[in-house]
Order: sequence, then structure tokens, then C-alpha cells
Amino acid sequence: MSIEVYDNYFKGDRKIVTVKDVEPEKFINAFSQHLKRQGRFELPKWADVVKTSKARELTPTDPDWLYVRTASMVRKIYIRKGMGVGAFRKVYGSQQRRGTCTNTFSKSSGKIARYILQQLEEMGLVEQDEEGGRMITKEGQRELDTVAVQAAAEEEEGDEN
Repeated sequence: MSIEVYDNYFKGDRKIVTVKDVEPEKFINAFSQHLKRQGRFELPKWADVVKTSKARELTPTDPDWLYVRTASMVRKIYIRKGMGVGAFRKVYGSQQRRGTCTNTFSKSSGKIARYILQQLEEMGLVEQDEEGGRMITKEGQRELDTVAVQAAAEEEEGDEN
């Protein structure tokens, strides 16, 4: 039995209500567009010239990369509360190529993660957790679930056509 048939069997009459029910790529694209349309998220002056890690050679090619990173980070906080700047540095880190030497793991930029978390706090989507890290607020959960339902509806319309 193939995996797709198995998945479709259980998705039969399920209604999408949370972020966890939507494919990550679909939700991240939908929420990044939502952030861009809303206009509450401020892009810093350095967004077009900064590297995302010391392991990178160039800046991101996508002009909306900061919106996409923000959507990805807020989804990760939704799924697993308590993630802070250090955790996001590790998550978005990558292998650093060092020429003839062996590759080593390198963490990503902490400034980008810190800036995004501060912006999310100003927007009211995230708040600081007592045990460390960040957690989603009730308003943030409501907004993310709304975008998730919209993303799932768009996905279903694409499947029907």
C-alpha cells in the first residue's frame, strides 16, 4: 500500500483547523504573503545586504526572504514553545565549507533571529516564556490558525482544478 493512498484514507472527512494540519511549505508561503500584505512587519535597512550565516558567501536571492524566515520561525514556535534565539541559530545553521579542510557545522546569524522575534513580540503574536524562549499568544494562535485554514482552502481548490 503506497503512502499516498494511506494518507488519503485518513484525510477523508478531516477538517483543517490548526497549523499542524497544513503542509509546512503551503503554510509558510501563505503566512509570509499575509505578513507582507498586512504591513505590520518592518523590514530593516540591512535586509538586502546581510548574510544569513557566516557559512554563506552571498545574501539570499529572494527579496522576501525575511518574511519567509519569519513565517517559518513563528510556525516552529507554534509547534514547539520555548524556542529562543540560540535554538533558532542552531536550526537555521548549516555546514561551513572550508576548502580542503573538512566541513564543520556553523550556526546562523543571531541578529536576524533576535530581530524577527522582537518584531513578532511587537505584533503581539509571540511573548516571552517564563521558562525561557518564546511562546505563541492567544491572538497569535488565532491569527495563525486563520491563515492555516485559508492555506488549506487554497490547496483544496488547486487539487480540484
